[in-house]
Amino acid sequence: MKYFIAFTLAFCFTTNINAQDKINKDSLEVAAVIHQMFTAMKTSDTNMLRPCFSSNAIFQTIVNKNGNTEIKNELVQDFINSIGKQTAGALDERITIGSLLIDANLASVWTPYQFYYKGQYSHQGVNSFQLVKLLDGWKIQYLIDTRRK
Repeated sequence: MKYFIAFTLAFCFTTNINAQDKINKDSLEVAAVIHQMFTAMKTSDTNMLRPCFSSNAIFQTIVNKNGNTEIKNELVQDFINSIGKQTAGALDERITIGSLLIDANLASVWTPYQFYYKGQYSHQGVNSFQLVKLLDGWKIQYLIDTRRK
């Protein structure tokens, strides 16, 4: 009986370590996609930016106009095109990963940020990402952000 208990504990401990290793690996992969997006923005590299998104990603911004909250939709391709028109170094969005949650093939990431344009502070807010793990890796499916001075 004590061998059975020892085996069961060893199995559970090993299974927990393997599950934790997968979560850690996924967390690193998710964070890498987000950092790739911001590196691509800073370097104006659309070839690096495009693969960060799923083919049907949704991109939105929460805007406060005259005390009214509105949601502005943007096509991901329009965002990519606008990044390609910038000079390298003009866009500098400095983020921290505030939280990163994963369940199976879904990840949710919260990133507070400060945005600088051509070296000058512009605004700050929070990005909320939803990523999905597809056959070719983690992709941004949904991005919504806030913006304030």
